[in-house]
Amino acid sequence: MSDYTENAANELADLALAEEKLSGDAKLVDRIGEILGASSQSLEEAYLTAVRVRRSERRARQLLAESVAARKAAAAQAEKDN
Repeated sequence: MSDYTENAANELADLALAEEKLSGDAKLVDRIGEILGASSQSLEEAYLTAVRVRRSERRARQLLAESVAARKAAAAQAEKDN
């Protein structure tokens, strides 16, 4: 895949996810994918992959943050109990 395709897909994924969050339009990302697929399957695939990667990263970071918070809360409670 070309650098241009990767760069365009990454930029579009960032913009689409940001607009989805701001607008609350849960279908925006999918509609952009459909538009891309109508003219460039390569760009559509790269875009959808970029979206999945970013969503996966966000979920992983959220889980890690929750784990850290739970561990700190447990440590604080143990300290308080002692």
